[in-house]
Order: sequence, then C-alpha cells, then structure tokens
Amino acid sequence: MDATTSGTPASPSIVLHVLTECRLDPHDLANLEATCSFFSQPANFAPDCSLSLPELAALDMCNKRMIFKPMKEEEREGMKRRCGGSWKLVLRFLLAGEASCRREKSQAIAGPGHSVAVTSKGQVYTFGYNNSGQLGHGHTDEEPRILPVRSLQGIRIIQAAAGAGRTMLISDNGSVYACGKDLFGEAEYGGQGSRPVTTPQVVASLKHIFVVQAAIGNFFTAILSREGKVYTFTWGNDGRLGHQTEANDLEPRPLLGPLENVPVVQIAAGYCYLLALTCQPNGMSVYSVGCGLGGKLGHGSKTDEKYPRVIEQFQVLNLQPRVVAAGAWHAAVVGQDGRVCTWGWGRYGCLGHGNEECESVPKVVEGLSHVKAVHVATGDYTTFVVSEDGDVYSFGCGESASLGHHPVLDEQGNRHGNVLSPAVVTSLKQAKERVVQISLTNSISWNELTESGKLFAFGAGDKGQLGAELGRDLTERCVPEKVDIDLS
Repeated sequence: MDATTSGTPASPSIVLHVLTECRLDPHDLANLEATCSFFSQPANFAPDCSLSLPELAALDMCNKRMIFKPMKEEEREGMKRRCGGSWKLVLRFLLAGEASCRREKSQAIAGPGHSVAVTSKGQVYTFGYNNSGQLGHGHTDEEPRILPVRSLQGIRIIQAAAGAGRTMLISDNGSVYACGKDLFGEAEYGGQGSRPVTTPQVVASLKHIFVVQAAIGNFFTAILSREGKVYTFTWGNDGRLGHQTEANDLEPRPLLGPLENVPVVQIAAGYCYLLALTCQPNGMSVYSVGCGLGGKLGHGSKTDEKYPRVIEQFQVLNLQPRVVAAGAWHAAVVGQDGRVCTWGWGRYGCLGHGNEECESVPKVVEGLSHVKAVHVATGDYTTFVVSEDGDVYSFGCGESASLGHHPVLDEQGNRHGNVLSPAVVTSLKQAKERVVQISLTNSISWNELTESGKLFAFGAGDKGQLGAELGRDLTERCVPEKVDIDLS
C-alpha cells in the first residue's frame, strides 16, 4: 500500500526517524525504494531535498559511523562515487567493514610470540615476547603480565595488528602507531639494521592517509584506507606486489591493478600473499595477489600474481564472502550464508577436508555443513571457525596443543594431535561463554574473545604470550584458560 493511500501524507521527518531508528539494512532500504512510489520520489527534506527517504536514512546511518562522521563533504562524495553512487551502497560498505574487522569493538590479536588486546573503549594492553620492543612499554624485556600501553592514554585505538617483532595500532582519527622493528618487511632479509622502537610512534609516511586496518605479512605490510584503498610497504622488488621497491622502503605504495577503483572492506596478509575483501554494487568478492605456491591464491594454479586478481570460484559456488582469513600457506572465507571455504596447502589437515591434499580453488568444508559460521581464523597449519551459536571448531596441526583438544596418546606415549576434519573445541563449551572472535598467530598459540569481553588463551606460552607464568618446565597450555583482563 502506498504511504499516502489514507489521504494524509506521511511526515517525512517521522518516516525518516523510523527508517533510521529501525536500522534497516541497505538491502531493505533498496527494496522500499524499488517497490513503493512514496519511497522512490525526492523527499524534499534536508540536508538534500533531491534524495529519497531511503537515501536520506542511509546517509543518516552513515553519519553515525565513526570513520564517516569526520569526513569533509568532498571526501564523502568521493566515497559515494567509489562505492557506486548511492548512500545505501556507502552504508553497505561501512557495515561490511565493521562486520569483518570488529571495528569499534573489543579485539584480541595474537602475534608470533606476543599478544595485543583492545577494549571496546579503545585502551590497549600487550604481553609476551618483547625482543624488539613490540609491546610498547619502553623496554625490551619479556612480559607475561598484561599491562596497558601507557603512552597511548587518551588515544582511542580501533584496530591492531601483530607480526614478528612488530605491533601496529590504529586510532579513531586514522593515525597509525607502530612499535618494535622499524622496517615493514625485513623478515626476508634477516632483519639487519632494524632499530627497535620501544614505545608506539606515529608512522609519519601514513599521515596523509586515514587508515582503518593494517595486516602484517612476513615480507610486507599492508594498510587499508577509510575509502577502501590498499597500500603496501616493501616486497615490491621484482614487482611482486605490482611495484618496484627496496627492502628498507618506508613509503606506502598503492596496490595497483583492478583494485585501484574498487572499495575494499578487509585485508588479510599471509606469509607472502595478500587477500582483499571487496564490496561492489553487484556483491562481495575476494581478490588475491602475491606468491601462489600451494594454490593459496585460489585461482586453480600455483603461479604468482603481481596484480590483484578476483577469485572466481565464489561465483561458481554462489557464495557471498563475508570474512577472509590468510594463514601462512592456506586461506579461508566465511560466506554470508554461513558456509566456510578453505584452499591452499592442506598439510596436517588444515583445510578440514579430511585429508592433507592441496586445493587450488576455494572448496566448501562439508564437515561444517550443519554449522552457520560467522568468523574464521587461520595460522601456520591450523584453522578455527566460530559458529553463530558461539561454538568453536578447529582442525589442522595439533602441535603444542594448538587446537584446544585434549591430546591423544598412542601405545608408545606419543601425542597425535592433528585433526583432518572440523571438531568442536569441547574445552571451550565447558566455560559456558559465547565466543565471538578467534585470533591465531602464524605459529602455535591463540586467543579467543567471548561476547561478555572475557579473553581465553592456550597453546604455546613460553614467551608469556598467554598472559600468565606457566610454571617450571611448562611451555604450553593444553586447554583454554581465562586471561586476567576484561575487554568489555
């Protein structure tokens, strides 16, 4: 029925208030506009009289997003053009970024030897290995205690990334703070000449970019701008990421090729490759670039890609990607419908397909067909999946209790911890907490965050990265235990 059928025109201000407060998603707003003349015509209402009510509602909801609110008019119009020409598409882009990255929510990030925790209010805590000052406490001493990064008091952090000897922290105004090794991709070169930075310092070369996410690989670092543009540091010699740079280059380079004019909502860095989740008018897609060894780029081959290339298999599977995860040698995606796909090197069963074979294109994990997944995390040869109900499934290499399952001993007393198909982490169910996020290192320890803000950790803990002293002769924790911090 048309909104004016009753003879009394509906008040635009009241309708706009209802649309905004009900938080209709962009798809619903588009349906209103397409099926009802009242919603398809110009509303003659401020701030733009030419816009329909669904467009005004979308703009109003965009204005409530942290990264959109401070944008200048020309910046907003630029984002609108980049997203496809409507505020509904801009809102879709912003919501997709929040869903995939937990932006503005509490987070737990596990790095190779150290961990970072961010509260919902933007406070940062770090603990673990600290050989390069990556904890940001002003020294290089190992620290099993969970301590706040005091130099960041008064600065709200919305995203964090942890890599080998390095931590990157992103504030709500788009600034990037880094501590640890002062280069962005020197692992390939043995770290020679790297100067430890023991307290977070603003990355000067990124001052002109409003950053919303960072991803640290072994040979490179990538950052994502508010507008959905991707920049990379280093690993560009031989054009391996589409540009020519040296190992000590500290300047961000735009990722050239197909993504130059496509809005990206999430990036994920593996050992030597990068995944980018994009949001376009025709749907969500995943692009990959870098080293193709093991088939981890998802294109049906093992060849390298110097420029981002869309993974076409998701169209074949009729799957709309929602979250991407890049492990060292394998990758995973959660779809909007809750299906999970994995591909790449299948060693130790980390793809969850019941074997150790490689897959060069994304393949649905049939062992999770009864589960609606919402989150996925990948490590060296491990994969964790979080279901809509808050249950956690894991598969892959079980070394150092890194899957959370109680170890199985053979007749000789040797542990067999590898899991080839998804298995519920029963030790987490006993905690009676609903899990919302998992974070793995590219080694063998991990953190998981519950809906109530509790943090649990297990796996290797010899560097203090589990947030506790393990005691004499202990180097790992077999089942999750609560970390002494509240991230709510």
